[in-house]
Amino acid sequence: MTILAVGELMTENIEIISTVSSAQEASKKMRDKNVSSLLVMDGDKPVGIVTERDLVRKACVSGTGNSNIPVKDIMSTSPFIAVDSTLPVEEAANVMIQNKVRHLLVTNNKDITKIVGVITPIDFIGYLKENLNLDNKLNAKLLEFLREPREENIVQELEQEGKLQRDSQRGGQEYEDEQPRQG
Repeated sequence: MTILAVGELMTENIEIISTVSSAQEASKKMRDKNVSSLLVMDGDKPVGIVTERDLVRKACVSGTGNSNIPVKDIMSTSPFIAVDSTLPVEEAANVMIQNKVRHLLVTNNKDITKIVGVITPIDFIGYLKENLNLDNKLNAKLLEFLREPREENIVQELEQEGKLQRDSQRGGQEYEDEQPRQG
């Protein structure tokens, strides 16, 4: 049995954004680049990651209606989860499960300043699709991660808090034909 490393599965094309960029700029870049996360840089130093979830939870429902919130105020920094590209994929799935994150930054030689990619559930799904019967132990771990319930359904949570109108999911009909996000 061959052990697959994170570096073999990750998405190498990682998009970046500055800490001083706005939430709106981050949203537009994610849309335009068809990604679900951006590496946040302070100069040439990686300082966090901003995801679609961060935008929804911290910018869209902030109550201020201000899309000019700086990325540094909504990015995830704690935990700032990164794994080495040589880590076995099964262990990366464990890291995601234990830390309840959907995006792992990937480094070279455990050097946090050398981000070389990102690994997400989409990468795992692609692997499973190609290798469904090859490694049952790894597939079981990946499937566990992909089906594990996340904290709560974000839409229901926001509706209960009164930050989102009930039945708001119906408003997204115009996006039904969009291609899934990468990374």
